[in-house]
Amino acid sequence: MLAAILAASGQFQPLASISGKTWLFLGLSGLATGASWLCYFRALKIGNAAQVAPIDKLSVVLVAVFGAVFLGERLSGANWLGVGLIAAGAVLVAYRG
Repeated sequence: MLAAILAASGQFQPLASISGKTWLFLGLSGLATGASWLCYFRALKIGNAAQVAPIDKLSVVLVAVFGAVFLGERLSGANWLGVGLIAAGAVLVAYRG
């Protein structure tokens, strides 16, 4: 599917033209994704899905914060409100009250 999208958008390039550094980061990304899924399924096995899934959704919050802190991305007030609501929602869903 990715190849079709790249071909349709005119951005397809031969695999040999991809740098070694890019291949390294693609490989590391794949390993991190695999490890993440293994941890997620392990957490589902030992915990309640209603508490595990909201923790997973906090990754959206972490990406926004890391983007702002480390990459210098600028978020508007509405963006920060959304990030805050996602965080609050995750906490409220996971809360055992």
